[in-house]
Amino acid sequence: MADFTLPANSRIRKGRTHTAPKGARNIRRFRVYRYDPDSGENPRQDTFEVDLDNCGPMVLDALLKIKNELDPTLTLRRSCREGICGSCAMNIDGVNTLACTCAIGDIKGDVKIYPLPHMRVHKDLVPDLANFYAQYASIEPWMKTYSATPPDRERLQSRDDREKLDGLYECILCACCSTSCPSYWWNPERYLGPAILLQAYRWIADSRDEATGERLDALEDPFKLYRCHTIMNCTNTCPKGLNPAKAISEIKRMIAARR
Repeated sequence: MADFTLPANSRIRKGRTHTAPKGARNIRRFRVYRYDPDSGENPRQDTFEVDLDNCGPMVLDALLKIKNELDPTLTLRRSCREGICGSCAMNIDGVNTLACTCAIGDIKGDVKIYPLPHMRVHKDLVPDLANFYAQYASIEPWMKTYSATPPDRERLQSRDDREKLDGLYECILCACCSTSCPSYWWNPERYLGPAILLQAYRWIADSRDEATGERLDALEDPFKLYRCHTIMNCTNTCPKGLNPAKAISEIKRMIAARR
């Protein structure tokens, strides 16, 4: 019989419980993943009882209340609080989403909060996104042109061409889709993942960009592109309602059309 050993620090132990103040009536429990690599200890799951009568409606509101009033050592990323920046992406109730747009009232039972899955964790709810951003840089996410710039105006495009960018430019690089993709879990160093491929297609689809051939050449790789098996986790979990799977299929179609 095979004997398997779990990696170090993979077992989550029971953590501390922070009870709500006396007199609180509208109590909700939040079970939050905690991990401090400097401590040398395994991760734990702390339980926080939050009085929702004195808390905002979103999961991020509860996390900030926990940090400000119950445990200042809790570490998380957040910024805009309006679903624009993607900083507060995490796994909430088993789904990758944004804490700032995830309503507490939409979750039944205890609210379970973890960092984005299958990524190295810096601390608590903060994953290491270095590889993710390096992959983003690798697709050269800027307009590339070789013709002379018009001396008296911008590079124009028709309304129809502009509409082709809808559903692409709205991506906020929160990494919810990539970290929900099994293919990305197994090959994060070589498969670009749905978020980066959607961003790549955003420039391929732009009529003003003049490097379409180069971009397709760079993506025509067994791992960069073709590890996508259309599982659709990426599209199902995107907090912006985008469709990375469709963008990936369009890239594949364009490559096939050149042959």
